[in-house]
Amino acid sequence: MKRTERLHALSEMLRRSGRRGVSAERLAREFEVSVRTVKRDLDALENSGAAVWSRPGPGGGYGLAEGATLPPVTLSPSQAVALMASASAASDAPYADLAAAGIRKIMDVLDPKTRAQADELAQRIWVNALPASSRVTRSALEEAMAEQRVVRIRYTSQKGTRTTRDVEPVLFASTSGRWYLVGWCRLRSAMRWFAVSRIEKASVTKIACSGHTVDEVGEPPKNARPVHDARVSGQS
Repeated sequence: MKRTERLHALSEMLRRSGRRGVSAERLAREFEVSVRTVKRDLDALENSGAAVWSRPGPGGGYGLAEGATLPPVTLSPSQAVALMASASAASDAPYADLAAAGIRKIMDVLDPKTRAQADELAQRIWVNALPASSRVTRSALEEAMAEQRVVRIRYTSQKGTRTTRDVEPVLFASTSGRWYLVGWCRLRSAMRWFAVSRIEKASVTKIACSGHTVDEVGEPPKNARPVHDARVSGQS
């Protein structure tokens, strides 16, 4: 987990702890870092403006001031479960970890009755998600896409040929139940689709992308659309 993601998750854990607070030792175990690192992260949160409080001595710990909590979110039980189901079913999707963290954030501020109804309804939905690719690999691909930097990948083709390539990421695409990284392959000097499940290793370089656009990819697969398009398929 990158530090920015850990800081966000840390603030959420502090907020959920309420007035009880949480010890630095427990935070260190939760995020698999040292107590010293946790305290540095807490200082960073406080310096960024977060209302972090501390209580010394036995039973003490850290938390967020009540004024720092989020207001209630108006959401029906079905809408809440729809979010949970979507994130669970798409655990291999780009930025899935951040989506799950966001959903937990929403669930935490639901009123108790709605939360209880959502939890009960969620028991009636089972998900058998496909195994996700390496978290380290996906994190590198996500970072390269967000920052538009060249990513170096070790890739095994469908025929079993293994190559190392520098790719300028252009978009992520899901078709036929599989996620792809679509980008300009510097080895082939062409736009290529790489199945994320066949990317064995990925590392972000310091090289900026040269500006290839989504339009260069061509027509999207049948029924595909950008995720910002809120229209529901088949709805007039």
